[in-house]
Amino acid sequence: MTILGLPEEEYIMSGNASCPGCGAALALRHVLKALGKRTVLVIPACCTSVIQGLYPRSGIGVPVLNMAFEATGAAASGVVAALKAKGKDDITVVGWAGDGGTADIGIQALSGAAERKTDFIYICYDNEAYMNTGIQRSGATPYGALTTTTPVLGKKEHKKDMPMIMAAHKIPYVATATSGYPKDLYEKVKRAKELKGEGTKYLHILSPCPPGWRYDSKLTVKISKLAVETGLWILYEIDRGKFKLSGPSKRLLDPSKRKPVEEYLKLQGRFRGLSDEDIREIQRWVDENWKNIEKMMETE
Repeated sequence: MTILGLPEEEYIMSGNASCPGCGAALALRHVLKALGKRTVLVIPACCTSVIQGLYPRSGIGVPVLNMAFEATGAAASGVVAALKAKGKDDITVVGWAGDGGTADIGIQALSGAAERKTDFIYICYDNEAYMNTGIQRSGATPYGALTTTTPVLGKKEHKKDMPMIMAAHKIPYVATATSGYPKDLYEKVKRAKELKGEGTKYLHILSPCPPGWRYDSKLTVKISKLAVETGLWILYEIDRGKFKLSGPSKRLLDPSKRKPVEEYLKLQGRFRGLSDEDIREIQRWVDENWKNIEKMMETE
């Protein structure tokens, strides 16, 4: 399928409250194209709870349940149970939460749902900070990034690896994606939907944020692609326990094919305070991640 083969139906309505160049809104647009109308979204406190608009109006063309920040996994579990009780088995339940609501405050409910084998899709759109509440650092904020809670030296810890944390739950499907590669994202969401009845499926989408990352809104797709091309964000899927690289990440096992991390970092104001030593640390972290990927490939 080419990009022109994506469904024409739109479930993100015009006039919604997303920021110009919002990577999360772009990602959700393609996620809903893959899922279709028979979908229920469970959304905690996050940017998307603003994007959807104020009751009784909505910028999203499928049913939405708003939930407390920490409760996405629990609320989605309740929706799954209610639909089962009503005999409705053709509806896909999706938890859609940011990185703060996934990697930090919501990880307990998500882990519990996965352990119970709750039959839903959980999607984290990762804009790498608590953007809706003022750009505070989260567990998914990368090393060196300036936030309102790391305003001078930047964060001094690397990102929490949520996809691999979820893979450790032995769930049937884990995948990474980014809003800059919509075809790859679409196909992964379709695959997760195909595994209905097999338990929890997890997708983690890197979603650039113009105000939080401090870049011109026209650069969202470019930055999204550079994250992959530099090796900072690795596209892969773990389908029923089988790991494989996907999209442009396939060729990046060869380090000579990866662009220098500076090409990604220099476009974002949140990294303006990086020293040469910081950049070397980020490059070291990227290279170490790829060594781990190589080991995983060897065991397949």
